[in-house]
Amino acid sequence: MTPDDKPLVSVVIPTFNYGHCVVDAVESALGQTYSPVEVIVVDDGSTDDTRARLEPYRDRINYVHQPNQGLSAARNTGIRAARGPLVALLDSDDAFHPRKLELQVAYLRAHPDVGVAATDSFSEP
Repeated sequence: MTPDDKPLVSVVIPTFNYGHCVVDAVESALGQTYSPVEVIVVDDGSTDDTRARLEPYRDRINYVHQPNQGLSAARNTGIRAARGPLVALLDSDDAFHPRKLELQVAYLRAHPDVGVAATDSFSEP
């Protein structure tokens, strides 16, 4: 990777019956100031309206449906589907700050000895 190359970040969003909020998570991943980003939503056997709520995003996300296996299995499915060298995990009831990936990728590139970056939480008023 040259200094001008921008690595693809794969955002993995596992979800189970969180149709009421998964769209906010997807929009926060798609709305990052950093690109390139791929968004992978792993529907872990939802029985609610998750699939229908994600339908308008199907041309911009990788939607994977699997039988219910639990959160860790859903995350692992998403990581296996990831094409990027960097993976960001996002719970389906959370949202990313718009600059999260921009700032974390810059930090990781400036500190190649670091293998994991994490953040604290924030709340909007």
